[in-house]
Amino acid sequence: MNSNSWIKRRQSRQIMVGTVPVGGDAPIAVQSMTNTETCDVAATLTQINALADTGADIVRVSVPTMKAAEAFKLIKEQSPVPLVADIHFDYRIALQVAEYGVDCLRINPGNIGAEARVKAVVDAAKARNIPIRIGVNAGSLEKDLQEKYGEPTPEALVESAYRHIEYLEKYNFKDYKISLKASDVFMTVSAYRILAKEIDNPLHLGITEAGSFRSGTVKSSVGLGMLLAEGIGDTIRISLAADPVQEVKVGFDILKSLGLRQRGINLIACPSCSRQQFDVIKTVNALEERLEDVNEHVDVAVIGCVVNGPGEAKEVEVGLTGGFKKSMLYTNGEKSHKVANEDLVDELEKQIRGKIAAKQAQKEEITKGAKELPIENV
Repeated sequence: MNSNSWIKRRQSRQIMVGTVPVGGDAPIAVQSMTNTETCDVAATLTQINALADTGADIVRVSVPTMKAAEAFKLIKEQSPVPLVADIHFDYRIALQVAEYGVDCLRINPGNIGAEARVKAVVDAAKARNIPIRIGVNAGSLEKDLQEKYGEPTPEALVESAYRHIEYLEKYNFKDYKISLKASDVFMTVSAYRILAKEIDNPLHLGITEAGSFRSGTVKSSVGLGMLLAEGIGDTIRISLAADPVQEVKVGFDILKSLGLRQRGINLIACPSCSRQQFDVIKTVNALEERLEDVNEHVDVAVIGCVVNGPGEAKEVEVGLTGGFKKSMLYTNGEKSHKVANEDLVDELEKQIRGKIAAKQAQKEEITKGAKELPIENV
């Protein structure tokens, strides 16, 4: 059974972040954030392009000053993906990037001052169909909430969210999504569970300040995995003290493991043991490195011996079962031919790229056929 069949998505209302639908029945969007100096337009665009090439659907860019807003204008004009402007305190920056065509504003209405300023931002967003993300963070809770609850709690995060929501609802602004982030997994999960039952707006998931590449990946996988498995979440961001490109890769791997999105190689590999007939770890690492550019989904199994190998190989498009000096290669679940163990990486790459080419040709044929249909049949 496909793992996705176990998950019933929470029904949320859909908003548009540029060309990307968020919520409803849209695929869960994967986001990341640039860590370059925004005023360095070239460096920021280079990073955005790298994120887009890795599959990022949406990218957030910090815009802390009016000078950064001017740089954002140039960045937005050349970005291949929708951009979210991250803004705190200065409402004038929000108005400026709205004029420059930002795809989403990440603000907390309660942090930008007098009510007239909030209304000005909401009016600008309304006029240009720009959604807003309310971003609640345990590390920046309002002082009175810290005093009320004694410390950050799930209930405190939710109460903070409602304060910001009230600003938007007062002016009949509905196109917003919300995040409730903490570095503590259980606090984050509990807060999202509470809010998910009470509103139907899209939810952006993340474990904030999750840590280094390894520890952050683990914390994010556990926390987001719990929520996604319950059908909660419309966009995700994996916060890592690492290259943002890694955030996108981990994000897709989490979604892939739950059957919620399929992108790139789904590589099944044994952990290796003394039964292995070839160096599984070396083979898998080399194969992943060679296939970094692949966006098409292909199921691949690399198993080092005949105990579990045949069973796994029969369930994938390209499979390999270890053997003495030569290993058996499977295609579409059937035995194909034996490959010398020293040639495994080359042959696996060849077979996988062959599958990709066949899929792309099939898509092109379908597209061509649709274009050639008489107008009355389209």
